Amino acid sequence: MRLVVVSAGLSVPSSTRLLGDRLAAAVVGRAPTGAPAEVEVVELRDLAVEIAHHLTTGFPGPALGAALSAVADADGLIVVTPVFSASYSGLFKSFFDVLDRDALAGKPVLVAATGGSARHSLVLEHAMRPLFAYLRAVVVPTAVYAASEDWGAEGLAERIDRAAGELFALVPAGGPDGSGDEGGSGGSGAGRRVVAGAEYGTDTAPYIAPVPAPAPAAVPAPAPVPATRRADAVRVGGFDVVPFADQLAALRPR
Repeated sequence: MRLVVVSAGLSVPSSTRLLGDRLAAAVVGRAPTGAPAEVEVVELRDLAVEIAHHLTTGFPGPALGAALSAVADADGLIVVTPVFSASYSGLFKSFFDVLDRDALAGKPVLVAATGGSARHSLVLEHAMRPLFAYLRAVVVPTAVYAASEDWGAEGLAERIDRAAGELFALVPAGGPDGSGDEGGSGGSGAGRRVVAGAEYGTDTAPYIAPVPAPAPAAVPAPAPVPATRRADAVRVGGFDVVPFADQLAALRPR
C-alpha cells in the first residue's frame, strides 16, 4: 500500500501537517501483518516556487515533477489544507491545477482541513469535495476538520479513525505478490519525504465481498393469439386491429 499525504501547511510546526500525519498513521495502522505500507508526504510549502513556475511555463521542475508522479502513482491520497478566506489555500489549489487532469481518476482521497474556528468546517463540503469530485477522485464519506479547539478535545480522534477506516477499505493493501507495486515511488527530495516503509499493525482489514454481476433481465414471452381472432386481423402491440372498412361500416346509420 502506497499512501501519499499532500499537506499545504505553511508554518513549522504545522497543525495541517500534524493532522495529515495522524490520518496517515490511522490508515497504516489498519494494514494487515506482512503487508508493507509506505507513506510519503508532499509538503507544498517547499514546492511553492516550482508550482508558480509551472503555472507560467507549463513545465515542472525536478522536485515538483517527482511530487506529481508520487501523487499519480499512489494507491490513496490524504489531502490537507489550512483554510484561507473561507476556502482552501491558493497553494493547495495551484498544486492540483498543475496535476494531470486524469491523475486522480478513480483514486481514493480523504479530504481534511484545519482552521482557527469551527465556523469554517463547511469548507470540506462546499470547496474540497467538489474539487476532487471534478477531478474524478473517489472521496471518502467522512471528511475531517480540526479547529484550534479540537486538538486534545473529544471527537477528533473518532473522526480520524472513522475516515481512516473508510480510506483503507478503498486502498489495496498490497500488490499481487503481497509486496506492493514493483519499485514503488521511493526516494525523497524537496517537498517529498518517505516517513514510513515498514510493516504495521494487526489484521483489521474489513473483508469486501465481490459484488455478483446482475442477472440478465427476462424477456417476456409474446401474448398468445386468441383462437377466435379473425383470419384477416392485423395484430399490433398485442391487440387485434379492426380493418378500416369494418370500422367505417360500424359508423353508417342502420
